[in-house]
Amino acid sequence: MPHAVGLRCVRCAAEHAAPGAARPVRYACEACGGNLDVVYDYAAVRRELSRASLAADPDHRVWRYRALLPVDAGVDAERLNVSRTPLAAAPALGARLGLPSLWLKDETRHPSASLKDRASAITLAMARARGAEIVAGASTGNAASSLACLAARTGTRAVLFVPESIPSAKLAQILLFGATVIAVRGTYDQAADLCLAACERYGWYDRDTGRNPYTREGKKTAAFEILEQLGWRVPDWVVVSVGDGNILSGLHKGFTDLREVGLVDGIPRLLAVQAEHSDAVKRAFEGDGVIRAVSGVTIADSISVGLPRDGDAAVRALRESDGAAVAVTDDAILDAMRELARTEGLFAEPAAAAAVAGLELATREGRIREAETVVAVVTGSGLKDVASATRAAGAPLTTEPDLDALDEVVRGRIEA
Repeated sequence: MPHAVGLRCVRCAAEHAAPGAARPVRYACEACGGNLDVVYDYAAVRRELSRASLAADPDHRVWRYRALLPVDAGVDAERLNVSRTPLAAAPALGARLGLPSLWLKDETRHPSASLKDRASAITLAMARARGAEIVAGASTGNAASSLACLAARTGTRAVLFVPESIPSAKLAQILLFGATVIAVRGTYDQAADLCLAACERYGWYDRDTGRNPYTREGKKTAAFEILEQLGWRVPDWVVVSVGDGNILSGLHKGFTDLREVGLVDGIPRLLAVQAEHSDAVKRAFEGDGVIRAVSGVTIADSISVGLPRDGDAAVRALRESDGAAVAVTDDAILDAMRELARTEGLFAEPAAAAAVAGLELATREGRIREAETVVAVVTGSGLKDVASATRAAGAPLTTEPDLDALDEVVRGRIEA
């Protein structure tokens, strides 16, 4: 059973009661407006959760971790079927980077093909437990398609706010799932502001990343899986791309939860990878810790964020894990898409490939060393942004349907 006992502000540490059925939804700290973090009774969790209990559990859905989740899906568990994803060794990519112990966490395998399904499963369970009729969210695409997908499975109405520039593949996904889509003529940050105002006016349940504290609780399950899949060996580094900062803070929460419960002794260092013009978390981490707006412009739409909504928690995650942050160019991201596909056969969208671009940079700079064990989290499928994938892949060879013409095409290009 869940053992959540309250909420704590990420910024000022003020304590708040957990929202019950009779209490209003709480998204932000009453004292300072900061984001909230779910607090657990770890002593109670320790009595219920152990390595042995997990090893004996045949259910590989996120609900196997219900003792460390804020809600149990109950009758919706089968429909909110977000399950374990592969953690695979990456010998070819590792050899190219000089990292013999490199692993890839493949989050493209979820129902909507991104890690965001973890957050949507938990927030939808919370919303349905409260009897919410409409769940809303703002997104550059992945969180929206995730919510739309799982909302369709549970018969929940979803309203999604997206920037008008959303990749067509992601928009088609959301619409096909039957959600109401509101395309905003502006940036993701403006869409998020409008979603917040709409939820307050109309009373919709707000799933927004960096506002709803339960999104972090879903994303942390990726950290739980990583440790289980490595046989409870804590990797030296976990690398992930960062936009709003919620996946980064979620991974950190997952690792620290299991340390508090006593299943592991330590936590990995976290490497945050941002696009060079969408690097507000990196700047804050390397500076005074204050999140300040940046342009957010990058080919990697999933991490195209001017003002990260979970930036405070992301900076905290980097500092508490003795982590690091790097920023990469769009060209480096495109290169990483090709490298990941051609060495490990993994088709990643730009934001997901950014983790590999950042890993390469950090290795080249000597931040990550050859002897260290590294896990890179591949957050979403390349099918979500086919235009960028086409740009990274290049054009095919073309020929007339004639063998002599083919000779001219392959000569000097394909060796026997």
